[in-house]
Amino acid sequence: MSDKQLLILNQQQIQQKIDRIAYQILEDNFDEEEILIAGILPRGNKIAERLKGILDEIAPFKSTLINIEIEKQSSSLKSIIDFDVQDCSNKVVILVDDVLNSGKTLAYGFGIFLDVPLKKLRTAVLIDRNHKNFPVTTDFAGIALSTVLKEHVDVILDVYRRNKRGTCGMEKRALFYQLRI
Repeated sequence: MSDKQLLILNQQQIQQKIDRIAYQILEDNFDEEEILIAGILPRGNKIAERLKGILDEIAPFKSTLINIEIEKQSSSLKSIIDFDVQDCSNKVVILVDDVLNSGKTLAYGFGIFLDVPLKKLRTAVLIDRNHKNFPVTTDFAGIALSTVLKEHVDVILDVYRRNKRGTCGMEKRALFYQLRI
């Protein structure tokens, strides 16, 4: 099995995609007083954090970040949340993940909010791979990427790297499209 990596978006391009998504969220929610940005761990919350930072600068409304951890291998909805789901009542929720592949993760994310009367539920992903097994679409996507099922997409936002002094520093990196043949 050979591994090939193809760079799809560099750091600047990723930030441009996230900026564009933030502006789309602003346009969709301009009259709101508050929106909740729900990032799905482990990588969706990184994108959600970036979206919140941009929205805090450009939007007239308050944005609140919440985290969702979903047990993706389970056949039933099992999640850990850092908020009271009833606090979402009559509010706008933006559910954020890094990659929309089969739709299972976002479908489980929807499940958390099923018993709460939301004002609006929207989805945002950096990459939409178009391989949905669940009837899930995204409202805001950075890039639509048509791939074959055997291929794997890695979103690498933060990478630890040794600097000249030998200590680890955080460096924002790029999105890689990894082909496994």
